[in-house]
Amino acid sequence: MSMDIVIPPPESLSRPALHANFLGMLHGEWLKMARLFWLGLVLLTAGFLVGFWLGAVSPDAKATLQHAPLLFLYTSMEENLQVFRIFSGIVLLVLTSFTIGREYQYGTIRILLARGVGRVPLLLAKLTVLALIAVVLLVVFTLLTAVLTCFHILVLAGNLQALRALTPSFWPNIGMDLLAIFISMSATILLAAAMNALTRSLTLGLSASLIWFPLDNVGTLIMNTLSQVTHSAFWVDATAYFLGPLLNRLPDWLMPASGRSGYQSFGVLPQVPVDGVHAVFVIGIYSLVFLLLACLPTWKRDVKE
Repeated sequence: MSMDIVIPPPESLSRPALHANFLGMLHGEWLKMARLFWLGLVLLTAGFLVGFWLGAVSPDAKATLQHAPLLFLYTSMEENLQVFRIFSGIVLLVLTSFTIGREYQYGTIRILLARGVGRVPLLLAKLTVLALIAVVLLVVFTLLTAVLTCFHILVLAGNLQALRALTPSFWPNIGMDLLAIFISMSATILLAAAMNALTRSLTLGLSASLIWFPLDNVGTLIMNTLSQVTHSAFWVDATAYFLGPLLNRLPDWLMPASGRSGYQSFGVLPQVPVDGVHAVFVIGIYSLVFLLLACLPTWKRDVKE
């Protein structure tokens, strides 16, 4: 008596067994990065609160509130949102690098691919979760900035009469500032994704991501020195295409000049005049290149080790 073993054809297997659901991938990616996210959130909050406190103890704060309350409100909101942009950028660089680079460095991506997860859909799931995290962080810290600003006004003046100085254009202008910060966060995520997808190493990807913006900012100053030494405008003209300085001052170019009440963003800026259209276009090109550098190697290169 013989016993035949019947193997069902591949088409008889259920689709969920062969193809991972995108929403399921989003949930799985969030679970993998949740612990690191909460740690990053604690550090981000600590850095933000220290930055807010340093601005709040400024000796000119009370005088500005009394004589130019609108400037006080703009300065408090935008200055602290810029602090958030800097610290959140670091958190996003680290979180993106661990999310993508760690899969390759520890070989866990092979397990996911063996379960039917596509390489590009997996990358897109990671980027989607990171984008959602960026949006949530931006909303939460915008509200936190508004609440702390009101508390600061109460401490200095004993009331909230300064809020009467708000103009109809205040929140739309702050909205442009938030748009600039979200653009910066998006470019930061794509930068880290590209570096980690290219190197397929957490160590190399994280290092390349963290060093990009310091090199950008220092490079701008070096270009200025080279221009003075060589008497050539080529070097300073090139700074108009450096990503870091463009992101530093993007809020200034997006917001109408009449809406800022004298406030300006801080950080190294290009050594030649640029406008918002130029800045958004160049940042968009950088972001597209980073996205392609993340997707193409993921799609074309096999995972062998």
